[in-house]
Amino acid sequence: MADEPRYSPPRVWEWKRASGGRFAAINRPVSGATHEAALPVGKHPLQLYSMGTPNGVKVTILLEELLQAGFTGAEYDAWLIRIDEGDQFSSGFVAVNPNSKIPAMVDRSGGTPIRIFESGAILIYLAEKFGAFLPTDPALRAECLSWLFWQVGSAPFLGGGFGHFYAYAPDKIEYAIDRYAMEVKRQLDVLDKRLGETEFVAGDAYTIADIALWPWYGALVEGRLYEAGEFLGVQDYANVRRWAQAVGNRPAVKRGRRVNRTGGDPGEDLRERHDASDFGVD
Repeated sequence: MADEPRYSPPRVWEWKRASGGRFAAINRPVSGATHEAALPVGKHPLQLYSMGTPNGVKVTILLEELLQAGFTGAEYDAWLIRIDEGDQFSSGFVAVNPNSKIPAMVDRSGGTPIRIFESGAILIYLAEKFGAFLPTDPALRAECLSWLFWQVGSAPFLGGGFGHFYAYAPDKIEYAIDRYAMEVKRQLDVLDKRLGETEFVAGDAYTIADIALWPWYGALVEGRLYEAGEFLGVQDYANVRRWAQAVGNRPAVKRGRRVNRTGGDPGEDLRERHDASDFGVD
């Protein structure tokens, strides 16, 4: 069989609706709402609209950590946004996040509701609101925020890059998989070297930097992300694995990773969360 001709980009790109593989039905090159639908509002001041992806889990873990630490004002309603079905393109969701990505939050504790979108922004907002999990010492705060933004900038190479081409793309492209596998392993090496120096990412204290990193890199080295552990040789990153286990054993982390999750163990998935009792414990 003759080799297929190499792709040559046209002078002007045109949207092919059939392209995009698994996500073709919801991907599009424009922003804005596709349909009218209001977002539900529950009984708590904090209203979270999300799904149990790595980015969504960041916020539910922090909320559960805040509640575990005694901040009763962190009680929240978590509503499921089914990104595979296009819920993020409703008029209500777009009003909260014009970028149509989860997670998004509305804080109704004051006179005027405050919208917050982008997971990193939500983590900082909540940490500052409750004065927890973000150091106040200037040097430690800078270290924490540096690692938080490292995660925000690095994870797209892991998710949208490696994850897409390794797990979701309709065709396996060697160049793309090799390119992003190399970058993910470089990131793991950066993280492994750092965690060889400190207990947690930003130092001796557990912070929002750990909360942001764990759903991505913790899941990766524990074999729960893209089932790519063997392919990426995650056993080589002993410090990341030690840290991932320590964070994953925290009770609040165990609860937070269940919220807005679908498609897993029916006994573990919690599609919506409106009260602590939803976890099945008093």
